[in-house]
Amino acid sequence: MKDSRINKALEIMDERFGKDSLISIATVCNGIPYVRNVNSYYEAGCFYIITHNLSNKMKQINTNSTVAICGEWFTGHGTGINLGHVCSDNNVNIENKLRKVFESWYSNGHIDESDVNTCILCIKLSDAVLFSNGTRYDIDF
Repeated sequence: MKDSRINKALEIMDERFGKDSLISIATVCNGIPYVRNVNSYYEAGCFYIITHNLSNKMKQINTNSTVAICGEWFTGHGTGINLGHVCSDNNVNIENKLRKVFESWYSNGHIDESDVNTCILCIKLSDAVLFSNGTRYDIDF
C-alpha cells in the first residue's frame, strides 16, 4: 500500500477505534472457535482490553495467542499478549489512557483493580482489512 493510503487507513483506525469501541475477538481451543464482544481501545497497531486472567478468553490465548478480531467494517489478525496486572508499574501509561477512555463504566464495579488477575490484554495486529466510504484498505502492521 502506498504511503498516502497507509496514512489514510491508520487515520481511519484512530478515528473509528481510538475510543471505547466494541469489537469481537475470536480464539481457538481444541479446534473449536470462540467469539466474544469486548470493549477495546485502539492505538498504534494494538487494541487494548481490560479483562480477567482466569477468563476463558485468556486461558485460550495462553494456549494459542493467535486471535482474529472484527468490528465496524474492519477485520484483522493479531497476537494476544497479556500485559499483566492492570495496575502494574509497566502499565501506568496505557492504564491511565484506559481509565479515561472507559470512564463511563470503569469505576461502576466492573473493574476490580485490587484483584491481581485483572489484566490488560493487548492485541498486536499483524494484518487487517478496513472498509471506509467504498474503499478497501489492506493493512500490514
